[in-house]
Amino acid sequence: MVLYIITCLLLLLLARMGLNMHRKWNRSYVCLLGKTVIVTGANTGIGFYTAQDFAKRGAKVILACRNRNKAVEAKEKIVFATGNANVNVEIVDFSSFESVRTFAQEILAKEERLDILVNNAGAIFLEDSTTVDGLSTTMQVNYFGPFLLTTLLLDLLKKSAPSRVVNLASVTAHWANLNPDDLNYFSTSFLSQTFYVNYGNAKLCVVLWTNELARQLKNCGVTANSLHPGIIYTDLLRDTNTLVKCLYQILSFLTLKTVEEGAQTSIYVSLSREIENVSGEYFVNCGIGYMPRLARDENLAKRVWNLSEQLVMKNYTQKF
Repeated sequence: MVLYIITCLLLLLLARMGLNMHRKWNRSYVCLLGKTVIVTGANTGIGFYTAQDFAKRGAKVILACRNRNKAVEAKEKIVFATGNANVNVEIVDFSSFESVRTFAQEILAKEERLDILVNNAGAIFLEDSTTVDGLSTTMQVNYFGPFLLTTLLLDLLKKSAPSRVVNLASVTAHWANLNPDDLNYFSTSFLSQTFYVNYGNAKLCVVLWTNELARQLKNCGVTANSLHPGIIYTDLLRDTNTLVKCLYQILSFLTLKTVEEGAQTSIYVSLSREIENVSGEYFVNCGIGYMPRLARDENLAKRVWNLSEQLVMKNYTQKF
């Protein structure tokens, strides 16, 4: 029995090692001294490890987060781990356009340059609600908010060229069922309750917007790319019975990425020299991946862009 258990453990370990050989890590030695970067949602998860990597490289890192206490805690961890004290916390809540505008105004007032903007923040909602701006929380947090923020910071990005916009999408964009006539729509069908259709719609919009942004920024010295970070391990079934939880943890160990592994593609797209002139692409596992079919439709991208402007600017007289 003991030999059987040992054999099984060795086989599991070998399987894990085999999968790891296909998981790429960013190996770039790019130095970011003198550069300024913003990472949204940087207090935890992929955003945290992305920001920490930038800090190791000497960048001025701005942690753009909704929760100040968690952001300050993340800052302290990053400073301790990297020795880089040039890490700042700024508050932004993507469920409020007023918060996004206030954040952007503070950045424009304080910062002379912005070299990398990583739109990492996002959230999954099984049940939708309406934001203070009257929009779907799922769409505003994952798409409309980052869309507005990037637009507000574009002039600073252009001034700092060469610079990069890096937008986190998701594999769920492949399963989207987007209604381009109603971007604010939240489906309540049975299948959508598994989250991936509505979340996928938001992330498809991210890819479409990124592609159109890349076309509009051509020859401006600013690149825009989207990416799928991978399927990341979380303690999703922590409250289930012991057997189910054990099986889930074993399968997760074998198949899912750790959070740090998930941050590698974000880091790669943000600073790799080999793609410094690449724009409008969709990256997976530190390389150009298979873009969602609908995202390759330029006319749809333009349509989504125009409708997004209308929704974001609704009830405002000031042009961005």
